[in-house]
Amino acid sequence: MSELEDLQPASDRGVLPESSIRLGASPPASSSPWRSRGYLPHFDEPGRVQALTFRLHDAVPDSVVQSWKDKLAWAENLPATDPREVELRHLIARYEDAGHGACWLRDERIAALVENALLHFDDQRYHLIAWCIMPNHVHGLIEMQENWTLGSIVHSWKSYTAHRANQILRRSGEFWFREYHDRFIRDDAHFARAVRYIEHNPVKGKLVRLPEEWRWSSAWWQKDER
Repeated sequence: MSELEDLQPASDRGVLPESSIRLGASPPASSSPWRSRGYLPHFDEPGRVQALTFRLHDAVPDSVVQSWKDKLAWAENLPATDPREVELRHLIARYEDAGHGACWLRDERIAALVENALLHFDDQRYHLIAWCIMPNHVHGLIEMQENWTLGSIVHSWKSYTAHRANQILRRSGEFWFREYHDRFIRDDAHFARAVRYIEHNPVKGKLVRLPEEWRWSSAWWQKDER
């Protein structure tokens, strides 16, 4: 089975069938079964919880990132706690939230496509704990399942959605930026901060007033339970 066949949206799980995505149909209803509500993570192997971000290829130009690296005297293989590495991540996050680039994820067809990909293997390859699809980047919080690596999961999401999105948009070329950022969750406090950061990102980006108002997020799915 090819990568694309492997990740066909499953309509019986409450997500849009592929034909609906192609036609730009309405998003799935709020009653759609997303099962990770109230999920308690495990902080051991293989149940390592990972926070990750991946973005569109034009969301943060390489030239901009390089200028920040030069100013910070940034170097390869800095530890995650190094002030230069921390500041670089903050600069990239602020630039992403400003909504630069083509912002193809504003298109509901593309946002639905990406959401379907995130939901498709929930409880099979990973537990999807929280997510948010912003106009030019995606945040997620997942617990790894045994025999699946974070790299293989992200590759599956990106390769399938890039192919389908380019078809929908009638374009070719790069869609996602080649790399992604990830951090493993250390403890309960770090877990709570990660969920809040992800679900409040649309508020921080001034897209909505409350997290649950942003359609393409775990907060929206859970709004009737809060």
